Amino acid sequence: MILELNITPLNKWFPHYKKPLLIAGPCSAESELQMLETAKQIAAFYPNSIFRAGIWKPRTRPNTFEGIGNIGLQWMQQVKAETGLLTATEVANANHVEECLKSGIDILWIGARTTVNPFSVQEIADALKGVDIPVFVKNPIYPDTQLWAGALERVNNAGITKIAAIHRGFHSYDNGPFRNSPKWELAIDLKAACPELPLICDPSHIGGSPELIPYIAQKAMDMDMDGLMIETHCNPENALSDAKQQIKPFQLNEIISDLQIRSSSVENIELRNKLEELRCIVQKLDNDLLELLAKRMTISQQIGEYKKENNITIFQVAHWKKLMEGGILTGDLLGLPKEFIKDLYQLIHDESIRRQTEVMNKLPKK
Repeated sequence: MILELNITPLNKWFPHYKKPLLIAGPCSAESELQMLETAKQIAAFYPNSIFRAGIWKPRTRPNTFEGIGNIGLQWMQQVKAETGLLTATEVANANHVEECLKSGIDILWIGARTTVNPFSVQEIADALKGVDIPVFVKNPIYPDTQLWAGALERVNNAGITKIAAIHRGFHSYDNGPFRNSPKWELAIDLKAACPELPLICDPSHIGGSPELIPYIAQKAMDMDMDGLMIETHCNPENALSDAKQQIKPFQLNEIISDLQIRSSSVENIELRNKLEELRCIVQKLDNDLLELLAKRMTISQQIGEYKKENNITIFQVAHWKKLMEGGILTGDLLGLPKEFIKDLYQLIHDESIRRQTEVMNKLPKK
C-alpha cells in the first residue's frame, strides 16, 4: 500500500512536542466539576498535554449515555481558560465539526465507528475545507488498513495537513486479553506506507482495563509511535461510560514516568555497523526461508495433482492435526512459542489449500 499525504510535521504544529505526545482526559464530559477537576490534576503533571473528552458518544444501543451534548463544549472552553491545556474531542458529522469550530476546540478526532463509513468521513472532510485545525483519525473497528488510509486521504484532500492516525485496536472474535486486538502489524503497515505520518496509540481502548495500559503504552513506544491517548478521570469508578478502562491522574503520571523512551536512530558508528552486519545475516536467512517456502508450495501443488487424479478431498483433518501437533512439538524444542508456530503453520496451510484448490478446479486441456 502506498499512502501519499501532505503532512505538517508534528513539532511544527505542536511546538511543545516531546515524545510521547500525551492526550488525556475522560471518556465523556459528564459535568463541569468533573471536567475541571480532571483537567487540573492532569495539568499539574503535564502542562503541555492535550485534554480530551467525548461530547457526543456513539453507542451500540439506544437508552444509554450518549454524551452530554453541546453544553460540554462550554466546559471545554472553561478547561482551556483555567488550565491552558489544548482541547480535543470526537466528531462524527458536519454538525459536530461546526459546533466545535464555533467553540474553539483545538483538535478534532474521527472515531473508529465513523472511519469505517466513507460517506461520513467525506461529510466531515467537506466541513473542514478552508479550516486550519489538527485532525486525528482512529483506525476503523474492523482490521482494514485501506479504510484507515482512505479516511486519512479524504481529510488530507480537504486541505488538512496537521493530521495524525490513532491506533486503538480492532474488533475480533478472538481478542485474547485485550478489549480490542492490537494487531500491531496493521499499524506498522500504515506507518510503512507513510513514514512521516504521526502515529498515536490508544492503550485504553486496546486494553480495556487499567492493568494493561502500562504494557501497551511501553509497547507503543518501543514501536516508535509518537504519542498516547489515555482515558483519565478524577473518579473513574462512577464514570458514565468506559468506567472499567479509565484511570486517575496520579496513575497516568506513574505510567508516563515509568516509560522507557528509546532512540529510533543509531548515532554510534560501531553499533550501527554491528546492527548492519546482523541485519545482513537476517536478510540471508529470510531469503533462505522464502526459497524453502517456494519449494514447499511446489510440493503442495504436486500433492494437489495426485488428489485430483485419485478424487481425494483437499483438506485432510487427521493429517492437518498431526502436522500442527508435530510443528508445535518441534517448535517447543527449538524455543519457539506455541502461538507463533500455530499462526505460521496456519498461514502456510492456507496458501497450500489455495494452490491445491486451483489445481483441483483447473479445466483439463482440450
